[in-house]
Amino acid sequence: MKTAYHVARLGTVSAAADLLGVHRATVIRHIDTLEAELGARVFLRNKTGYVPTEVGLDLLRVAQATEEQFDQLAGRTRGRSAAITGDLIVTAHERIAPLLLPALQRFQDENKNTVIRFVATPAVLKLEYGEAHVAIRSGPKPDQPDNVVQPYLDLKLGLYAHATYAARHGVPKSQGDYRNHRFVCWEQDKTPFPFTGWLRKNVPETSKVLISANQDVAYQALLAGMGIGFHPEIYAQKRTDLVEVLAPQPDWVVPFWLVTHTDLHRSAKVQAVLKFIKNDRFSR
Repeated sequence: MKTAYHVARLGTVSAAADLLGVHRATVIRHIDTLEAELGARVFLRNKTGYVPTEVGLDLLRVAQATEEQFDQLAGRTRGRSAAITGDLIVTAHERIAPLLLPALQRFQDENKNTVIRFVATPAVLKLEYGEAHVAIRSGPKPDQPDNVVQPYLDLKLGLYAHATYAARHGVPKSQGDYRNHRFVCWEQDKTPFPFTGWLRKNVPETSKVLISANQDVAYQALLAGMGIGFHPEIYAQKRTDLVEVLAPQPDWVVPFWLVTHTDLHRSAKVQAVLKFIKNDRFSR
């Protein structure tokens, strides 16, 4: 597995052979043996080198996580923490990125031999396969038994209108006035948002002028003055062009969680970045 890991990382048999200090024929033999044991192709061979297949990419993630665990063990054996170097993979929804980036910047400033790879996606990556070191997840507390889950923050949502919308249409003066206004909404069927019930109860379908499952699309529509929409209070407070229509309600709160895998949770790299993220959260 170690040989295949270096071939996948470096892209060629020759580079892996030089790194490992063996003949390239030995590297090829190791890969052939591994593919025979797995019963599947690990690499596609072409003129430019070896390209990992889907199986190869899975193997690369597992091997990378294993290497980091070994570095952690070696560091403890030598009486010190493993060096903080290489990639740090963080995954979170893109809308939470502005809250995370200052902490990640300070982490990288202090650990200059690291490269932060930010995977902006609402999808749940497989931490057990090394797809990410730290995940920020929203909604109910994750309950996977092999993960360490800690509170990150509660994102409060309010109802806002852009100043251009307010100038043209005003803002609702009472609950019964919502039907006379335009709304831009982010909605999805599989996972209702905290305010979905409120929208169904108070805003008729005929008042919804834009509906998208993509939060950024709804946000851009809000900024364009297309209608009234939900937006995180922490972001709205930093803008002078948003008018608060309705303050955040107790059930309009989205909890976010810091998630790490138990195998890597105590590694120097993960502990270091968690420290910066938590310190930034408490100082906000």
